[in-house]
Amino acid sequence: MVSENQRDTENYPDFMLFFRPFFAVNRFIYNPAALGIMNEFRNVVAEALSSVIGRPAEQLEPLISAPPEGMGDFAFQCFSLAKELKKSPAQIAGELAPKIRHLALDKVVASGGYLNFFVNRSMMAAQVLSTVGIEKSSYGSLNVKGRALIEHTSINPNASPHVGRARNGIIGDSVSRMLRFHGYDVEVHYFVNDVGKQVAMLVLACRGKAKVSFNDLLGEYVRINAELEGNPELEAQVFSLLKQLEDGDEGVKREFRNVVDICVKGQSRILSDLGMAFDHYDYESKYLWDKSTQEVLQRLEGTGRVFADEGGRRVLDLKGFDLPMEPPVFVLTRADGTSLYGLRDIAYNLEKNSRAGDRNIVVLGEDHKLYFRQVSAALSVLGERSPEVIHYSFILLPSGKMSTRSGNVVLLEDFMAQAVEKARAELVARGKHANIGRLSKVIGYGALKYHVIRVSPEKNVLFDWEKALSFEGESAPYIQYAHARICSILRKARHGQATGQSSPDYSLLRSDEEFQLVRLLAGFPDVAAKALLRPHLLANYLQGLADCFNSFYHQCPVISDDAHLMSARLSLCSAVRQVLETGLNLLGIDAPEEM
Repeated sequence: MVSENQRDTENYPDFMLFFRPFFAVNRFIYNPAALGIMNEFRNVVAEALSSVIGRPAEQLEPLISAPPEGMGDFAFQCFSLAKELKKSPAQIAGELAPKIRHLALDKVVASGGYLNFFVNRSMMAAQVLSTVGIEKSSYGSLNVKGRALIEHTSINPNASPHVGRARNGIIGDSVSRMLRFHGYDVEVHYFVNDVGKQVAMLVLACRGKAKVSFNDLLGEYVRINAELEGNPELEAQVFSLLKQLEDGDEGVKREFRNVVDICVKGQSRILSDLGMAFDHYDYESKYLWDKSTQEVLQRLEGTGRVFADEGGRRVLDLKGFDLPMEPPVFVLTRADGTSLYGLRDIAYNLEKNSRAGDRNIVVLGEDHKLYFRQVSAALSVLGERSPEVIHYSFILLPSGKMSTRSGNVVLLEDFMAQAVEKARAELVARGKHANIGRLSKVIGYGALKYHVIRVSPEKNVLFDWEKALSFEGESAPYIQYAHARICSILRKARHGQATGQSSPDYSLLRSDEEFQLVRLLAGFPDVAAKALLRPHLLANYLQGLADCFNSFYHQCPVISDDAHLMSARLSLCSAVRQVLETGLNLLGIDAPEEM
């Protein structure tokens, strides 16, 4: 049966269709991007093994792995056959190696108890480079047909965001881009906590002031926090405001709305400048006015798990959900009956479930791990699914962790300006002056994003400007420069009308440097699939691809008098450029054509 996601293969060269019988997997047929070309060759190895061992290829494929550097492209361990054949793994490997023959394999070598497989380099190069050339910016896409919803950033509307909040948005934006790349119809949501205690504090702080701007909010928020300490009367005013709000007092509702609108507009402007876009701003107050929280509370009470604690609060009993707390509960309301954030969040998650379709994703800081488990347990009590969650650790500066409440922050907007200024200084030092304004922004913002996203989410990011803006190390400018260098090579070739032959001879790509590039390009679809919820994998892949290209560039002249070799190498360069551009864009980073 042919998959509904099967791609039209009519545009693929005849030599690539040779692989179709070997690339059948369950209901899928040949699909370069869906399987990944390295996986296709893995299937070839499994089929070749199957023909001499007599076991089904699908049983052998999980035993095929990547060997150490220089020992081939795939390895099969013969230890699993030793008991059945009553021979040592080394003897089995020695007997099988000369029997395995396949057009897509150059050779099979026995090494100890392993069989090492060397793929046909010309065939792999032809398949990889032709596929990239045909599919272009869609190369590597899973080409699914589905719907996805992702909620990210969702900064409290109480001040200009500090740089520590940027990691949520940088990860979320990249995941949103990857979802779209892989074929999902994506909705990006931002949850605005417009009825919480923090907003009530800010409303109280702004009362009586003729005009409050976005830039005033941080100072007001820090001030009211300081005044609240040890002042129960002022705190009582805050809770009174929340009660009036939940009771529907129109004047109080306007006060909240005015402060929140100032903040959301200011935050959105900053995030938009970083290339982050949201399809929906979901206001928490909606779930008060449409009575969703009351409906959720009634549903939870119907489970028999809700009780009133000694303080009169409504609490959800979560026994049996293995939560690291005693007692395992989730507080839903205050004693006065006003809802807490958690109850409103459950209502919000129910709405997201109704819209999400196939994937429902949320990005949360690691300090929300227990809270998320409580919400997930509450959703489970209601028989509802929980979102897929990406937890992340924090961005640290040399001064330590940031806090909006105490005013110990570096504002994201200031950090972005600093990124652009430092990039400009670096470009001037390198003698670059044309388009320096635009390039400074492209490089500065790229450096900021890459330095954050290259670290796996569960680890803290210690931000270091020198490393982030380095043109020589693990950085966005290093990868962007590799892309710009390739663009320069291709421009030079076009200018000299040296674009090469219409059908390059890929058998000329014989060097290790060339084949390592081909192998990395072949592995891009697999990386793109694995990086969907872990974009640091893609960031590190692009670093390796840029490294590999630079080694190739220094060892293998592209523009030369040998027209046939030049044609093949230009095709290789073009494919690397395409994948670098695609990968950078998936991270929310521009790929400049000159630097």
